[in-house]
Amino acid sequence: MASTKSASLASVFKNNYIERDVSWMFFNHRILQEAQKETVPLLERLSFLEIYSNNLDEFFRVRVASISRLLDEPSVDKHTHHTLKKTLKTINKLNADYSKEYTEAVDHVVELLREHGIRLVDETQLTDEQKTFLKQFYYDRLNGSVNPIWLSSINNIATLEDNRIYLVVERKEKVDKEKTNYAIVKVPDRQVGRWVKLPSSQGFNDIMYLDDVVRYCLPLIFLGMKPATYRAYSFKFTKDAEMDIDNDQDYGTMERIKAGVESRKKGDAVRVLYDREMPRDIQKKILERLDIDELDTSLAGGRYQNHKDLMSFPSCGHDELKNPVWRHLMKPEFLAPESILDKIREKDRFIHVPYHSFDGYIRVLQEAAMKPEVKAIKTTLYRLAKDSKVVKALISAARNGKKVTAVVELLARFDEESNIKWSKRMQDEGVNVIFGVEGLKVHSKLLYIESKKGNIACIGTGNFHEGNAKVYTDYLMMTARAGIVKEVAKVFDFIEKPYIHPVFRELMVSPNSMKNRIINLLNTEIKNAKAGKEAWVKVKINHITDKDVVKKLYEASQAGVKIDIVIRGNCSLVPGVEGVSENIHCVGIIDRYLEHARILIFCNGGHNKYFLGSADWMPRNLVSRVEVYTSVYDPDLRADLLRTVNYGLKDNQNGRIVDGKGTNAFPELGEGEVPFRSQEALYNAYLQENAEKSE
Repeated sequence: MASTKSASLASVFKNNYIERDVSWMFFNHRILQEAQKETVPLLERLSFLEIYSNNLDEFFRVRVASISRLLDEPSVDKHTHHTLKKTLKTINKLNADYSKEYTEAVDHVVELLREHGIRLVDETQLTDEQKTFLKQFYYDRLNGSVNPIWLSSINNIATLEDNRIYLVVERKEKVDKEKTNYAIVKVPDRQVGRWVKLPSSQGFNDIMYLDDVVRYCLPLIFLGMKPATYRAYSFKFTKDAEMDIDNDQDYGTMERIKAGVESRKKGDAVRVLYDREMPRDIQKKILERLDIDELDTSLAGGRYQNHKDLMSFPSCGHDELKNPVWRHLMKPEFLAPESILDKIREKDRFIHVPYHSFDGYIRVLQEAAMKPEVKAIKTTLYRLAKDSKVVKALISAARNGKKVTAVVELLARFDEESNIKWSKRMQDEGVNVIFGVEGLKVHSKLLYIESKKGNIACIGTGNFHEGNAKVYTDYLMMTARAGIVKEVAKVFDFIEKPYIHPVFRELMVSPNSMKNRIINLLNTEIKNAKAGKEAWVKVKINHITDKDVVKKLYEASQAGVKIDIVIRGNCSLVPGVEGVSENIHCVGIIDRYLEHARILIFCNGGHNKYFLGSADWMPRNLVSRVEVYTSVYDPDLRADLLRTVNYGLKDNQNGRIVDGKGTNAFPELGEGEVPFRSQEALYNAYLQENAEKSE
C-alpha cells in the first residue's frame, strides 16, 4: 500500500534527483572498490584500476567538457548556471577524494606483487646488468621515437595529443649552473609498450615503467648537448572531445565527420594531472601553457599519471593471479549441421554473450550470406571490431548477389574513424551504406533477413562487435515471428525515409513512441497497485536519468508498486526513502564482465510483459536516438531473462546497494544466507544446460 507519509511529486523530485554526472562518479567508484577487494586476483585488480582510469579520461573529455562549455555560454539561465557550477564542484571534490584512494590502491597492489616475486623498479634502483640492458634497449627501441620539444617553443601545450604520458624535463648544465632549460618529452608507450621487463635480480622479475626508462635514458636523448643534470616529472592532460561539424559544407557525410574528428585535436584542455613532486615554478609553466582555469581540474597525483596499460602488465608466468578461464559456450543448435535459419523459423533462438559465444550470431550471418533463398540483408552497425567478422559476412553476402544494406552510425563517439574506414570498404564491395538519420543517432541493434522461406529478424541489446561480445553481457534474440519481423523492416524504412510515421505494436521505438509506452506500462502498474492487485517491475539497465521516468518511478513506489532494478551506471534515483521510494531497490554489479543488457519485465496484472533492447532510460535514448525494444514471447527466453535479473538482485558478492549517496555498500548476509555471485552462477547454469543439451 502507498505510504501515509507520501510527499507531493514536485517536492519529491526536487529533493531526490541525483545529477547524471554526479551519479556517474558514484558508478566509477564501484569499479575502484572492486580493484581493492582482496578476493579479486591481483592482475585482475590491475585491470579494474585501468578501467577506472580510462573511464575517467572519457568522462572528462565528454561530460565535464560539456559542462565547461555550457558555463561559458551567455544564453544559459541563472538557475542552470548555478546547477552546472555546483555539479562541477561536486565532481572535482569527488575526483580529488577518489584520486587519493586510487593511488593507494595502485601502491597496495604493487606491494602485493612483490610477495609473488614481481617487482617494479625505477631508474634509481638498477643493477649494473640492468643499466647495460637499458642502454642497448634505448638504441634498439627508443632511439628516434623520443623527440624533445623545448618548452620555450610551445605557447599552447594543448595543441599536443591529449591522454598521453608527458615528461617535463628540467635540464641544468653542469658548467654553467645558472643555465636551466625545460623540454617536453612524450613517452612512446604506443610504439614500445608501457612495461619493460628487465633482467631478473635477487630472485625477482623486475618490471619498469617506460616513463622511468625514458628518465634513465635522458643523457642519451640529449646526446650532443653540454653535460647536464636532469630531473623529470610526469603529467597528462585531457581535452574537450566535442567535434565541430559543419553541416553547411558542400560535401558528403563521411567527409564532414572526418573533419569533425580532426577538430577534436584543437579542443581546450579541461583536466591536467601531474606529479605532486613537480616544483611549483614548473607547475606554473605547465598550467599556464594549458590555459587551465579555476573550474577546470588540476590535480596533483603520484609519479605515474596514466594507467590505461595496466591490463597489459606482464604476468611473468603467474596465471594464478588471473581469473580462471570461462570458456565462451557455443549453444548446440548453432553447431548442428541443420540450417540455423530453419531452426529460428521453428522457434525463437537467443544467445547471451559473453557466456555464449558471439560466433552463434556469425553463423546466422554467414548462412544468410550463402543461402540462395535469401534475397536481402539489412543491419544497423554502431561500433565495429578492428577485424570485423560481421562486415566480412556482409561483404560475402553482397558478392553472392544479395542486396545488402548497412546503416552505419558515423557519430559513435571515438569510433568515428573506424566506422568511416569500414563504410568505405563496404561501399567498395557493393554494400549499400546508409549514414543514419540526420539529427538522430541510430543506436538500435537490428538485423533483417529477407528470404523466400520466411523472413527473420535479430534484435540485440549490444553492438554487433566481436570484441565487445567477449566482455559485455548482452542478449541477441533471433525470431521469425511475423509481427516482430515486419516491424523491424518498418524501422529500416523509417531510417531510410524519416518523414514517414510508422505505428509499432510489437516493438517500442524511439523517437516514435518509446517513452510514452514506458510511462503507460508504469501507469498500468500504478493503477493495479491502487486497485489492490499484484504490481511490480523488474528492470536491468545501464542508466536512468530521464526526469519524467524518475518522477513516474517515484509515483509508482508511492502507489505501492515494487520496483527492482539492476543498474550499471548513472542512476538519478534515490531508492529507499520513506514515503518516496521505499519500494524501489537498486543493485549495481561490478564483476569480470561489464553488465550491459537492457531487460524490462512488467507484472501487467499477472499477464507479464517482457522486453529486451538497446535503450537506457535517458533523454538521449528515449527521444533523440533511433532505439528499439522488442516484445519477448518465447518461454525459454523469458525464463532466462527473469533468471538474469533475479540473479543480479540476489548478488551479495559483487552487487552494491545503489542508494543515491555513493555509499556503494555490499548487502549484509542474513542468517543462513550463503554468498552468491550472479555472473558465476549464470556461467555455471549455462555450462550445465549446454552439457545436458549435448547429451
